[in-house]
Amino acid sequence: MALDRLRKALGEALFGQEEVIEALLAVLLARGHALLEGMPGLGKTLLAESLARAIGLAYKRIQFTPDLLPQDLTGSEVYREGRFVFVPGPIFAQVVLADEINRAPPKVQSALLEAMQERAVTAGGVRHPLPEPFFVVATQNPLELEGTYPLPEAQLDRFTAQIPFRPPRREVWLRILTEEPRIPEPLGVDFPKAQEEVRGVRVAREALEAITHVAFLTQEDRRLRMGLSPRGAKAWLALARALAYLRAKPLVDWKELRDAAFLALPHRLFLTEEALYEGERPKEILKQLLKKGGIP
Repeated sequence: MALDRLRKALGEALFGQEEVIEALLAVLLARGHALLEGMPGLGKTLLAESLARAIGLAYKRIQFTPDLLPQDLTGSEVYREGRFVFVPGPIFAQVVLADEINRAPPKVQSALLEAMQERAVTAGGVRHPLPEPFFVVATQNPLELEGTYPLPEAQLDRFTAQIPFRPPRREVWLRILTEEPRIPEPLGVDFPKAQEEVRGVRVAREALEAITHVAFLTQEDRRLRMGLSPRGAKAWLALARALAYLRAKPLVDWKELRDAAFLALPHRLFLTEEALYEGERPKEILKQLLKKGGIP
């Protein structure tokens, strides 16, 4: 299977992060966008670049800074030879790494939000479609808060999944210290075909009812300021299908539904001030809601 070769190649570039690689591939197969969160130096940039190269997609890295302007991201119109001409910005790529996204001011984040949702950029009243496929892989550093702009709830909801990037296991350190990562060559993966096949993964009615039940539980839970949106529920379902596809399963199982929930939902569960004061955590609340919703 071509995707197995892709996973192996990415594992040769980024050692000991098999779960992260699987989660990122699932997001891309689900036609979504991913938010990677972790300490600096763990290989987030390396993973995004390796993925783009292995699939054979155009790649751009954008370093987000407080002085960045929306046109630095999207492009702008310039006057040339008696007329205005649109000059595309770095967002016109197929895999866009938005590095340290929370360092950009709100106007830049809004420009990125439009591109993620509409898959197009508007300049001078003209709509410019972005290339297909179009994936945003954003990173944010949870340690450095000075000079950052927290992502608004509306933009967080545009990310299909938030993927935690944990430090490597002890047994992986020796390999990291003694081996150089191997950046993969293009592997000839027919990614658009794989995305279509993901949509064909079957989902039992019981699973759909469980998603619906959990969504209503989030709306009723007094620890949460708002419940799960239809966009969030669809992202959960799409990720579950993608995980089942990656694991060569024709039907979404409870394991895929549960694993997808912990990728798609925690960053969409916004706690009340009282819940934060009492030390509640989104993932712990999610565990309780999944159990109440009948997902083992």
